[in-house]
Amino acid sequence: MEENQLQNITNPIIQWYQKNKRILPWRREKNPYYIWISEIMLQQTRIEAVKIYYERFIKEIPDIETLAYIEEEKLLKLWEGLGYYSRARNLKKAALKICEQYNGNMPKAYEELVKLPGIGEYTAGAIASICYNEKVPAVDGNVLRVISRIIANSKDILLADTKKQITKQLKSIMPEDAGDFNEGLMELGERICIPKGEPVCEECPVQKLCIAYEKGITKQIPVRVKKKQRKQENRFVFILQYQNKIAIRKREAKGLLAGMYEFPNVLVKENMTWQAILNNWNLKVEQIEEIGEAKHIFSHIEWRMKGWYIKVEKQNNEFEWVEKEKIRTKYAIPEAFGYYKKRI
Repeated sequence: MEENQLQNITNPIIQWYQKNKRILPWRREKNPYYIWISEIMLQQTRIEAVKIYYERFIKEIPDIETLAYIEEEKLLKLWEGLGYYSRARNLKKAALKICEQYNGNMPKAYEELVKLPGIGEYTAGAIASICYNEKVPAVDGNVLRVISRIIANSKDILLADTKKQITKQLKSIMPEDAGDFNEGLMELGERICIPKGEPVCEECPVQKLCIAYEKGITKQIPVRVKKKQRKQENRFVFILQYQNKIAIRKREAKGLLAGMYEFPNVLVKENMTWQAILNNWNLKVEQIEEIGEAKHIFSHIEWRMKGWYIKVEKQNNEFEWVEKEKIRTKYAIPEAFGYYKKRI
């Protein structure tokens, strides 16, 4: 499809969006702070799940200045359950930069937004177009899928070059109502031109302009070349209790789950036993219960875990021992350990 033909999708998508858009908390007003927080939360998380986190977050952190100076542990606790905690840390870094360089006001231009920590091309495009109607695209997975089907693009959408090409095509056709067009594309990808199962083509406002529909190849597009298989790690996880306190420890500042609190756990090696691990930690068992197996999938690695709940005779100096209630209210434990956290 030529660019001048692709131009024909703008009005139908804007009109469809304005008539069919969902009522979402961050859409109540075009507040750049609200849009920013919601877009970061929506990375890797479904809209219905985000609503609850978003409302709680905005209640506790209503503006950029509060975000800039909030205690990190409190911020991470508010983020608990959303995962990818570097997103929360980058929010704080960006808020601090906004306070220091922009007097606490979100910059309006895409070129300034994209320089902020954690705000990539997509989020900058979303904020600039939705809040300020700057004529820039906001290309996420939904948009890549919709446009790939419309133009019957058979290139791998996981490749940076494919995203770059589609972004360039969209930039050349951005209408005056750039915000509604971008949101319309996203909404279309979430509700009509869906990633799994059959797209709901009969309800699509640009069905007649879609080459993949015309050729009957919507199942084949978009193309995603599978990544290499994830590495698998087996781990022992321990809920260690002394009196009313539970053992936790802070992970290294870099790497997977950087700087997060976790329950003591070890990478399982050949012939390793829980008894040997407890001896190494200088802990003696008073009572023990096997609490089952769980797994957690990261982007590049899969943890397969086996857990024990162990009451010990005394605490050691290797871990932080905190009251049970503080585990629930103060410390953010990654969702990777969610299955075991429920046992406390």
